[in-house]
Amino acid sequence: LFAIFAFATCGGYSGGLRLSVDCANKSESDLNIDIAFAYPFRLYQVNFDVPTCEGKHREKLSLIGDFSSSAEFFVTIAVFAFLYSLAATVVYIFFQNKYRENNRGPLIDFIVTVVFSFLWLVGSSAWAKGLSDVKIATDPDEVLLLMSACKQQSNKCLPVRSPVMSSLNTSVVFGFLNFILWAGNIWFVFKETGWHSSGQRHPPDTMEKQSSSYNQGGYNQDSYGPAGGYNQPGSYGQVGEYGQSQSYGQSGPTSFANQI
Repeated sequence: LFAIFAFATCGGYSGGLRLSVDCANKSESDLNIDIAFAYPFRLYQVNFDVPTCEGKHREKLSLIGDFSSSAEFFVTIAVFAFLYSLAATVVYIFFQNKYRENNRGPLIDFIVTVVFSFLWLVGSSAWAKGLSDVKIATDPDEVLLLMSACKQQSNKCLPVRSPVMSSLNTSVVFGFLNFILWAGNIWFVFKETGWHSSGQRHPPDTMEKQSSSYNQGGYNQDSYGPAGGYNQPGSYGQVGEYGQSQSYGQSGPTSFANQI
């Protein structure tokens, strides 16, 4: 939808301006000079006739500039982004198994998303600059400077209507919104790739190895349990010099001499 709005507001534009030339000789005046232009903004091809205020002779002029490259580049990106989004939606819904097969689908999707994000940034920036130049070239005050009749103080040249550029301004806004949308989508597509999955497997493996090493070590062995000598009732569990158990805490009358 964002791509549709982007190329529709730019590619479908047509506008115009109106000028008025009031000659000293009123019979030679032309108060409604309409100049129309449209996408792709090859303004040098826009011709119009204006009075010279020197008899009935009229001069043929044209606007200045060619801004078709940035405009067509912007619209082309928008059209291809729309087509790819439509195709990707069909694959996501109906061919999910083939999309995930061999991890090839997510990788291609990730690369294409990165490329489109870069193209949206470049195309939107270029078109924003091109639109600024279009506004200058179609400014009625600038167009009046092209007329020889307006260089004479006895004649009055006035702008009647300026072109409406609201839809073109909207196209630039949608261009940068598309860049934000596609750039933000890079993370979600990256999560579908094997790179993200492989990166998530290593931390659990490391934790398992660490936990197993602690379990195998002496920290989990019951050093003070029944196997140790300190928990045996009545004795320290020490072995004497001749292999006899030395038991200092045994019950009953036992002398140290008898133990030796």
